[in-house]
Amino acid sequence: MMQDRMTEDRTTVFLVDDDPGVLKALARLLRAGGQEVQTFGSPQEFLAQHDPSLPGCAIFDVAMPGLDGLQLQAALSAGGTDRPVIFITGFGDVPTSVRAMKAGAIDFLAKPIDGKQLLGAVAQAIEKDKAARRHHQELAALRQRLSTLTPREREVMTHVVAGRLNKQIAHALGTVEKTIKVHRGRMMDKLGVRTVADLVRLAAQAGIEAAPPRQ
Repeated sequence: MMQDRMTEDRTTVFLVDDDPGVLKALARLLRAGGQEVQTFGSPQEFLAQHDPSLPGCAIFDVAMPGLDGLQLQAALSAGGTDRPVIFITGFGDVPTSVRAMKAGAIDFLAKPIDGKQLLGAVAQAIEKDKAARRHHQELAALRQRLSTLTPREREVMTHVVAGRLNKQIAHALGTVEKTIKVHRGRMMDKLGVRTVADLVRLAAQAGIEAAPPRQ
C-alpha cells in the first residue's frame, strides 16, 4: 500500500529546450529541488516519447526550430493532453508572454532563469495537474455509476433533479407513484446519494440536464 501511494505521488517535469547547456543546467536545478526530470532536445523528440499518463508538468522553451513552445503546447492540446506548461524565453517578448498566458500557461519566465521562481512555478503546475487528474478520476467513477442505471431509472433521475414529486413524475411517465418510488430508490442507491441536493450536484457534475417542463 505504501509503495502504491509513493507511485501515485511521484511526478515528472518534462523539460524541452534545444540548447544543450540550458537543458543540462535546468535539469540539474530541478533535480536539486527534488523533482524527477525527463529532458528532450527538440519538440519532435518530446512528442515521440512523451507519456501523458505520467503526472507532472512541462517546461517549454519558446524559441525552438521546427515547432516553437506555443506550437508544441497546441500540439499537446490537439492530441487531447491537458498538461500544465511553463514557458521560458531568452527574449522577454511581452506579446508572446501574453499569448502564452492566454493559452493557459502557468508562468512565463525570462532567461537567465531564477531558480526559486522556477521551482515555485513547477510546484504550482504540479498541484494544478494533480487537481485535474483527481477531477478526471472522480468524473470517470461517476460515469461508471451512471452506466449502471436502467433507462427508466435515468429518466426518473432527470425528473427528480427538476424538483418533481413522485406523484408528478408518475403522471409525466404514465405510471403509478409506487413504481416511481421503487425506481427512485434504486437510482439513489446505485449513485450513492441520499438527498435530492446531492443528486442535483451529481447531475451537474456529470452534465445531466433536468427533464424539461411539460407542455
